[in-house]
Amino acid sequence: MRDVLDQIDAAHREISAYPVTAGEGRSLLLRRTYDASADDVWNACTDPARISRWLAPVSGDLRIGGAFRIEGRATGEILRCDKPRLLKVTWEYGQESVTEVEVSLSKDARGGTLFELRHASPAEIVDELVRTQGPAGAIMNGASWDLVLLGLDGFLRGEDLDTAKRKDALQMREFTIRSYRAWGAASQAAWEISTDRIATVIEGLQHVAPDPWRGGER
Repeated sequence: MRDVLDQIDAAHREISAYPVTAGEGRSLLLRRTYDASADDVWNACTDPARISRWLAPVSGDLRIGGAFRIEGRATGEILRCDKPRLLKVTWEYGQESVTEVEVSLSKDARGGTLFELRHASPAEIVDELVRTQGPAGAIMNGASWDLVLLGLDGFLRGEDLDTAKRKDALQMREFTIRSYRAWGAASQAAWEISTDRIATVIEGLQHVAPDPWRGGER
């Protein structure tokens, strides 16, 4: 269990202002390192055959301006593709819910890859949801991406998706709960939410932990 749970502390998380195509945005940021070359990580994130082995089948016109579909998760359009440094796409849950995902890669000091993922949405929509419904949506979205990046880590170390799915259920539940807490702290910092309110939200979320392998969903 220690190996999986250590990955909670291995990542930096924050929620901050970040522009989207439509204007002002709010961005979820995950930053961590992988013990693999930038070319290998890039290929794992852009080769359809490899993506299906750690995330889900992907189809579409996989070039700039092309539309894609990740089965069971989202559709979108490829906005930028600067190999092997930057990939930016829209991440759409429906015509009225268009967000943007940006992945950037760089070499770290130990020869591995520094991986940054940003998931940005229009600020007015996110801020209104937090004001009226609380931060649960932001926390769950962050936890979903944590689980996605955990799957990518396993794949880069030689696991496939079927092997990853067989990980101990209690281990994955604890990972998810710890991710909720980490994103609760990020949400508290972003929106100045009280500690008591964050604690109440996280307590409620512990009873509805998501499917670990459906990350980046809503």
